[in-house]
Amino acid sequence: MTTTIESPELIEPEEPGGPDAHGPGGHGPEDHGPDHAHEHHGPTGILNWITSTDHKVIGKSYMITSLVLFFISGAMALVIRGQLADPTSSLVNFQTYNELFTMHGSLMLYLFAGPFAFGGLANYIVPLQVGAPDMAYPRLNALSYWLYLGGSSMMTFSFVVAGGAASFGWVAYAPLSNSINSPGAGTDMWLLSLGLTGFSAIFTGVNLVATIFYLRAPGMTMFRVPIFSWNMLVTGILILIAFPVLFGAVVMLFCDRHFGTHIYSVSGGGVPVLWQHLFWFFGHPEVYILALPYFGIVTDIIPAFSRKPLFGYRGMVFATLSIAALSTGVWAHHMFTTGVVLLPFFSLLSYLIAVPTGIKFFNWIGTMWGGQLSFQTPMLFSMGFLFAFLMGGVTGVLLASPPVDFMTHDTYFVVAHFHQVLIGTTVFAGFAGFYFWYPKMFGRMLNERLGKLHFWFLFVGFWVTFVPQYLVGLRGMPRRIADYLPTNGWTFLNEMSTVGAMIIGFSFLFFFVNLVTSWRNPVPAGDNPWDGGALEWFTSSPPPHHNFTHLPPIRSERPTWDYNHPEHRKDESHGDKRHREHEQKEPETVGAPS
Repeated sequence: MTTTIESPELIEPEEPGGPDAHGPGGHGPEDHGPDHAHEHHGPTGILNWITSTDHKVIGKSYMITSLVLFFISGAMALVIRGQLADPTSSLVNFQTYNELFTMHGSLMLYLFAGPFAFGGLANYIVPLQVGAPDMAYPRLNALSYWLYLGGSSMMTFSFVVAGGAASFGWVAYAPLSNSINSPGAGTDMWLLSLGLTGFSAIFTGVNLVATIFYLRAPGMTMFRVPIFSWNMLVTGILILIAFPVLFGAVVMLFCDRHFGTHIYSVSGGGVPVLWQHLFWFFGHPEVYILALPYFGIVTDIIPAFSRKPLFGYRGMVFATLSIAALSTGVWAHHMFTTGVVLLPFFSLLSYLIAVPTGIKFFNWIGTMWGGQLSFQTPMLFSMGFLFAFLMGGVTGVLLASPPVDFMTHDTYFVVAHFHQVLIGTTVFAGFAGFYFWYPKMFGRMLNERLGKLHFWFLFVGFWVTFVPQYLVGLRGMPRRIADYLPTNGWTFLNEMSTVGAMIIGFSFLFFFVNLVTSWRNPVPAGDNPWDGGALEWFTSSPPPHHNFTHLPPIRSERPTWDYNHPEHRKDESHGDKRHREHEQKEPETVGAPS
């Protein structure tokens, strides 16, 4: 599959070259600036945002929407922590509390963590990294965003309907979610929202897989694709495996609620635990659908700030594939206490999935080892991810042991583990990617000092919030409760956790100030402020409508680095040079796979 959009000509590195030869990108504006063939003709302003099928506009729309939902969900978390800071607090009533923790988890997991990565960052960055002019199916891409916006709006506004929002927890276990225990339109809106956003994710998965397989630039073989795009390819495949299962489970629950079926009802011959099997068969691949994009972000950032190529590129690819394969076989470790699953099998697979994750850590450390490290804001957030995810992973190994799981099941130990894993990825790695690619998307820099203040307050608040939750969980505090007795001995740890949550909330004030400062007093970023190596750093910042007017030779996973630093390229044999000359004589088409 190819595209007929005007093909950029292949250009060779100039001698001598380097990052300062023609400005930040190492090449002059005449090499990549938009020409008349690449100008966008059509609506402007808000109408452009509404009607556009440009992957860059859609990616920004996803990021803006998901960040709004992130801050709404974060405000809910602060109310939850305020309620739990005092044993007999009456900040909110029990019903409101149940709605808040249900919607907090739902917004964070379904509407922020995934859409920010595979809807936002991937939409914007993947076509640039593989040298494509757009996503493979631009109109389907636009439809996926509007489905996401509709579904997320439906879930968020369920608070205003009669009976309030869903209140059965973000996992919606049967029979808590049936029409008797959870009556009202709020629950139905929650289910319909999952259906809409599920289709949105499936369409995005199709687009990512097709784009990476079929629209790669000439020379961009699969083992030259940057790791972020590799991870998005694997994530797209996992989406196509997992989300149809969730959609089927949601449809059956909706039928139980409205059409008199008894799929999850014992009274009609159904099996309530079937919901858990279906939900977690989606839910554990979903954990890695959320994690793998953020692994890819960090894998692109660490080499840039270590001034080294990625250590163990192919090992990272195969580790990603191993994680994806194993993630489809560990769903029942969420169900150890049900008594209906084979404990040794699922425990062993849960241990095994730590091995490829450990390989990734080894390669990240190997990349930094001996490098010229520069701890700018994206690198700081990446380091925060490494520490946070490592702690979450270690406690995950503990929970993979059935005896430990029996003791800690449904306690705050599990809550702390889950938040360490997901905040470690979606927040630390997610904002690392935001700070890293913001100059590419908007052509201006964010303030380093404000970015570092954002990181340090977030990092301190993160540990102050969740370490006490491990301890209070080991002391027996169950999850999903709105109050407790002063004599339980949980008060001080809950107060500490609440203080930490307030610090996290305060940290984002620096983020807002940074954004406002960037727009009021812009500092031009140049095309390649980090001296990055992947293909997205070759084009202008922000890119022209169809991304590229020229492409560099692609002979590694770092074509921009090769072009900007010809003195670091390995000597080529005479045969390689002849092959390169032959490549130049052939007309190139953007998106033609190698």
